[in-house]
Amino acid sequence: MKTPKIFSDVLLTLSARSIRLNMLRSILSALGITIGVIAISAMGMLGANMTSVVSAQMSSMGNTMTVTPYTGGGGGGPPGMGSSDDDSYITEDQYDDIYQIASKYGTVYPLYSESDTITTKNDEEGRATIYGLEADDMQAVLTVDNGTFPRSESDVLVGTQLAERQDLEIGSKIKIGDEDEGQIKVRVSGILAETGLSSSLRTDSAIVMTEDLYTSFYGGEGEYTQVTILLDDINNSEVVSNALTGKLNKREDVISVSDSSSMASRITSSISTMVTFMQAIAAISLLVAAVSIFNVMMMSVTERISEIGILRSIGTQKDEVMKMFVYEASIIGLIGSSAGVILSFVVGYIVVAMLVGDTSYFFEWNSMMYLPIGMVIGTTICIVTGLYPAWRAANMDPVEALRAD
Repeated sequence: MKTPKIFSDVLLTLSARSIRLNMLRSILSALGITIGVIAISAMGMLGANMTSVVSAQMSSMGNTMTVTPYTGGGGGGPPGMGSSDDDSYITEDQYDDIYQIASKYGTVYPLYSESDTITTKNDEEGRATIYGLEADDMQAVLTVDNGTFPRSESDVLVGTQLAERQDLEIGSKIKIGDEDEGQIKVRVSGILAETGLSSSLRTDSAIVMTEDLYTSFYGGEGEYTQVTILLDDINNSEVVSNALTGKLNKREDVISVSDSSSMASRITSSISTMVTFMQAIAAISLLVAAVSIFNVMMMSVTERISEIGILRSIGTQKDEVMKMFVYEASIIGLIGSSAGVILSFVVGYIVVAMLVGDTSYFFEWNSMMYLPIGMVIGTTICIVTGLYPAWRAANMDPVEALRAD
């Protein structure tokens, strides 16, 4: 039997009246939903913005491939990080093969790297990654923000973060190496532009020197840590990778080839997993809110047994009584979820600004979509948890209900 519109309005009025009569209890229930919606939406927006920022930074270096010595792992790792095995390196002959294959598709350059102790002015010690590059490659792939490229044998370039951390400037002297095992003194000729993730080399906290200076101090000439390939066309990455592995790994695995697109995929997958875990934790607050709503609705049914009996005795149908209590749960859900959406916008923006540091993607749909998602989840939970109390009220015996005090 279809409920007349005027009677539906009466049911809605009775539901709103019940909420007003139990205002504090209803507010606390709605507050639980609000907190849950904030937690779910804010975590979703945080994850979306983290993914967008990382993807944007990685796409700027999407044409980068790295070839590293095979060490039994699943790949070569991020560009500029080198191999984790000090005894593994790419030989001069292997580099010649790599160059012969990859130079047709872009720029190819070898790289030496080492992590070592450094001593700056006032004998302040620290640690930095030391890179060795040919002079021509250095000028082709690096950007000097202040100063010049090395002009003498002892000149080096330093990253911006290292310069700030160690208070380095143009002309500063740095001792590289341990005093007991031998040191080399170099001079800062230039400070590199900040790169973040947008470069084939992680130079922000590194020292870059010429290949001659590097090999004269560390030795190992022709024993490269990695070879970097800057592709002219990113679509050639699979062709180059297959050609390299087919040539050099024919008899046994001697190299690992990785590209930034696969690395970006792994990073975004990790972010997605982390955010999903945080959202699962945040969902606990919605579970608590659901229990609270269930308790409120059961109490409302208990307190209104006589009212239910009167409604049933004057001909109110079961489905109409059920609708009255579902309306009540829906009102609480809508109020709590709406407040949660408004606060999620504010809280989400603050969280993204603090943890990501970049809000340029905050207003995009992949971030904003978590607001309606949070509202739908919050409202749905209220309605679902209100169904059993509503069903119980609808199925009360009218005579027994009228006898209740």
